[in-house]
Amino acid sequence: MGASPARSLSDGANSLSGGSAARLLSIGQVLSQLSPEFSDISPSKLRFLEERGLVSPARTQSGYRKFSNADVERLRLVLAMQRDCYLPLNVIKQYLHDVDAGLNPPMPGGTTATVPSMLGGARRFSRDDLLREAGATAPLLNDAISASLVTATETYGDAAVGVLKALVELQKVGIEPRHLRGFRAAADREVGLIESALLPIARRNTVSSRAQIAERAAEISAQLEIVRGSLIRAALGTLAP
Repeated sequence: MGASPARSLSDGANSLSGGSAARLLSIGQVLSQLSPEFSDISPSKLRFLEERGLVSPARTQSGYRKFSNADVERLRLVLAMQRDCYLPLNVIKQYLHDVDAGLNPPMPGGTTATVPSMLGGARRFSRDDLLREAGATAPLLNDAISASLVTATETYGDAAVGVLKALVELQKVGIEPRHLRGFRAAADREVGLIESALLPIARRNTVSSRAQIAERAAEISAQLEIVRGSLIRAALGTLAP
């Protein structure tokens, strides 16, 4: 992605009054905005995302990072795509590059979930808003929660909308959430595989290793998704007359 070059700002008090610099945020202020939605966000995670070219905050003459509102919304989008869609950063980076270029790229991974606009930030829905957005009934959502396909919470993200929309369509052909209980068990087994693969990195227990774990976990998940999709398509091919 064509990350813009870091901008240089003055540290002086005069430069922070009334100008655009006054509207920029410190790393602590960014964390306070994002932590209610992303509990695992940390200074090291923000620095890691900057190193990977996902965001380019401004710098003061003393080297302190300063983030614009657009930077914060971009970070919110990246974190939501990681959390809700399990996408690796290189895939997110290419997606954002296409968006920056004025294109309208499809959601990476072929999922039907809607990616929130960078201008509007990651969308959050109340229970009623979730049902309305997905065109679902309250009993269907309750069944989805009971089957561990959706996690009950005060607000829901775009991933929950995508899952509930899919369940609405599946219900039309007689597939109910209770039929999909095995999906949670399968997901838990995949998480176990990923944890085992990342154990050598986790043992280092350093700031950089924790950032590497998040990135590598997303990458492994994406590869497992490719294998799973291939197996399903191959099995479906045997159904053809």
